[in-house]
Amino acid sequence: MSILINKDTKLVVQGITGRDGGFHAQKMLDYGTNVVAGVSPGKGGQEVLGVPIFDTVEQAVKATGANASVIFVPAPFAADAILEASYAGAELVICITEHVPVQDMIKVTPILKKNGTKLIGPNCPGLITPEESLIGILPSMIFKKGNIGLISRSGTLTYEVVNMLTHEGLGQTTCVGIGGDPVAGLYFIDLLEMYENDPETDAVVLIGEIGGDAEEQAATFIKEKMTKPVVAFIAGQTAPPGKRMGHAGAIISSGSGTAEEKIKAFYSAGVPVAKEPSEIPGSIKEKLGL
Repeated sequence: MSILINKDTKLVVQGITGRDGGFHAQKMLDYGTNVVAGVSPGKGGQEVLGVPIFDTVEQAVKATGANASVIFVPAPFAADAILEASYAGAELVICITEHVPVQDMIKVTPILKKNGTKLIGPNCPGLITPEESLIGILPSMIFKKGNIGLISRSGTLTYEVVNMLTHEGLGQTTCVGIGGDPVAGLYFIDLLEMYENDPETDAVVLIGEIGGDAEEQAATFIKEKMTKPVVAFIAGQTAPPGKRMGHAGAIISSGSGTAEEKIKAFYSAGVPVAKEPSEIPGSIKEKLGL
């Protein structure tokens, strides 16, 4: 099995006629993702990359049965694109766009919850179920089918850690890049619960970073609810207080959100925290008795 996406996922690409949307749509098609439609207002009836184009997501969903959407539209319009996909009935929306205003996401979040729409992102690399479906901008060649789940706030660290896991023969069920914005969709606890309920996921890698308290909440959830082993890594351990490091949400403020606090929380939950990403495959093997 997997979580969120598989070979049966039917994807619509919002912004497929743009530079980035078209480029990554081709990569997803090459991987075997079931891209059934594209959306570009005013260009309905055309075809791009062999994919039919519609003016609205609603039209695309009705015509193709699409149940997921990926968004490659500029930041000022991303929130509207997310809502359009949600109201059209997309069960899962992945927003790749970065620099989406926090105020926009604050308005969008309760509507998505009411509609029952799952959101990944914004400002994220997407997700992949190896050998089945790729949605987003992940480099497909480093992933391998297996039994390890991975959640990460960092795109580049996702790639680095997955590459190490694959080289050590540790394939993945589904890998999810959740992004590093202060207000986002599915987060650690949501995904940890999905992995816990997935019979093919035997262990989970969690890559966090400074800022916020999501990692501390995840540690509590792991301690109280999870039976499967989790290995963690926290980025930004040398970051000075008050300075944002890369992601909008990666900032230590008012003495909270430090790497030290997050690491302490994971240790208290029995979760080993790697000092370097290179330690993660070994920790996973140890947890699984390999």
